[in-house]
Amino acid sequence: MAAPVERFTIKDPTTWWQRGEQEIFLGDVLDQTGDAAMSVGFARYRKGETNEWTVSYDEALIVTKGAFTVQSESGPVSIKAGEVIYLRAGADVVYQADEDTELVYVTHPHWLEATTASPYAAKLEEFHPA
Repeated sequence: MAAPVERFTIKDPTTWWQRGEQEIFLGDVLDQTGDAAMSVGFARYRKGETNEWTVSYDEALIVTKGAFTVQSESGPVSIKAGEVIYLRAGADVVYQADEDTELVYVTHPHWLEATTASPYAAKLEEFHPA
């Protein structure tokens, strides 16, 4: 069992996943392989990069550097460092980096398990180890 309190930095992911040739990188620090009930990780997006996605889990995005927009049917929501966006499971979104951006993502349940079990599992094939 893991320690009851853990600390993570953007240097901690052991594997970074890149979307195709885009400058979008994701690195989990907590995932379904441990005993945590949620996933936590870091993302890096180069300015102008976008990623269409259907969220099959609840997700919070916390920007630590830069500015980021999530577009959905209800319109765009933009945040900058120190702000949070909450996305509900089932949302069709486009993630967009308005500046070079670093962020923390927190999902429940685990984003990979939820996506693998969803009709959108094929989207995972767009990612490869960086």
